Amino acid sequence: MDIQQAKQQIKNAMLAYFAKDEFGNYRLPTERQRPVFLLGAPGIGKTAIMEQIAQELDVGFVSYSMTHHTRQSALGLPFIAKKTYGDVEYDVSEYTMSEIIAAVYDAMEATGHPEGILFLDEINCVSETLTPAMLQFLQYKVFGRHRVPDGWIVVTAGNPPEYNRTAHDFDIATWDRLKRIDVEPDFAAWRAFAVETGVHPAVLTYLDIERDHFYRVETTVDGKSFVTARGWDDLSAMVKLYEEQGIPVDELLVGQYVQNAEIAKRFSVYYDLFSKYRADYQIDRILAGEADEGIVERARAAAFDERVSLMGLVTDALGGRVRDAVLEERAVAFAHARLATMRDVILSGANGVSAVEGSPAATAIDAADALPLVRKETAALQRRLDAERASGLLSDEKYLAYERTLALLDRAQRVDATGSVSFSQVKNLFGEMVDALDARIADASAALDHAFRFVEDAFGEGQEMLLLVTDLSANGYGMAFINDHGCERYFAHNEALLFNERGSDLADRINQLDLSEE
Repeated sequence: MDIQQAKQQIKNAMLAYFAKDEFGNYRLPTERQRPVFLLGAPGIGKTAIMEQIAQELDVGFVSYSMTHHTRQSALGLPFIAKKTYGDVEYDVSEYTMSEIIAAVYDAMEATGHPEGILFLDEINCVSETLTPAMLQFLQYKVFGRHRVPDGWIVVTAGNPPEYNRTAHDFDIATWDRLKRIDVEPDFAAWRAFAVETGVHPAVLTYLDIERDHFYRVETTVDGKSFVTARGWDDLSAMVKLYEEQGIPVDELLVGQYVQNAEIAKRFSVYYDLFSKYRADYQIDRILAGEADEGIVERARAAAFDERVSLMGLVTDALGGRVRDAVLEERAVAFAHARLATMRDVILSGANGVSAVEGSPAATAIDAADALPLVRKETAALQRRLDAERASGLLSDEKYLAYERTLALLDRAQRVDATGSVSFSQVKNLFGEMVDALDARIADASAALDHAFRFVEDAFGEGQEMLLLVTDLSANGYGMAFINDHGCERYFAHNEALLFNERGSDLADRINQLDLSEE
């Protein structure tokens, strides 16, 4: 199965394992909750999907690579304890708590999550001295004398022996105690992730054309050459940073991530061509509705591979604006909830008097000194942010929500030199936050409309329109924005394009392109 199917299978298992009966006990006893074993090639996103699952289920997450562990760090260190049996005192061997088990308890303390996922990577590459302990752990969830806390699900991962010389196979008795999931590299599954997370459009459009370059492992006279999904993702992030700093992106950089000389050279050539298209087409002017007729005419006359690159540029810029608007909207909703909690605390201090707008009670709340609450909320939110970042639970959405709210609270503490801050002043600052959000939403809505207008003028109902609608449909942020704020052109073209009939034709045509002809 592909990585997205694997993610859904694991998420379903987690939901089943976390299910409880009416008395609060787990429906499936912990000893029968089989650990999951993800078996797949390196760099296809096994660790990434586990972090995503933990974030989506709002549970704890602890990750360890087992190749970094010795028998002592995994099991704990021995010590001599005194015990009395039948009035006779004996010296008894005991073990300190395993570093891994201790990390789970640390995560529970730091995040407040009583349930979570313990992810052990490269579990089939442990040393021979640790192998018996690992087999015992997979069966009983025990390291030494210490057990994984109830409510923590064990997920493991490893590479097949053909990718890792230190990997070894398990016997049937061990496999029979695991939920085995075999994962294969799949471009279509990765592409959906790439569109939503904003992978660089040069990477995305290059792989649209050269799909067999997405994942490749070869043995050559010079050793192993390989390209992985992780390599493309990391290259994308670095290219974006180089572009922001004005640093040239060349074959030397590409080769550090795409460790196949031929593919690295071809992508480098494509990137140069892509950069030329970006300069020529002035995407910001297209999304601002200011594209002149010359740009429209050039797009209309362009070869199909140039059109693919152009649509990659348009959908990337558009997707970025829509994503930013959705994240800002959710950050504002988070800040509103925190301020509502502060208001309720002030209300409770006023003996629960109803605060209808314009009433004396509401006036009293607005005038109340909110500084102590602001300071308390700031400290609590900062602790929460730090704990979730340390445990790998801090998604982009949460990060922005926390930072925007902290910035609001920081401004609130500096608005008055008298040493006190009225709740009304905090509300006014929040109003400015809402005004900025409204402007961002309006900008994203206008960009959507202008993008559709441009594609209509240049290509009509052609396959370029299908690319635009398909990428918006695959982007969770794009669909969230359109569902909340509408886009008449999207719905009109979505209905007219008949995806099932035309989507495969477009994919086949893209697959036939050959960049070596450039």
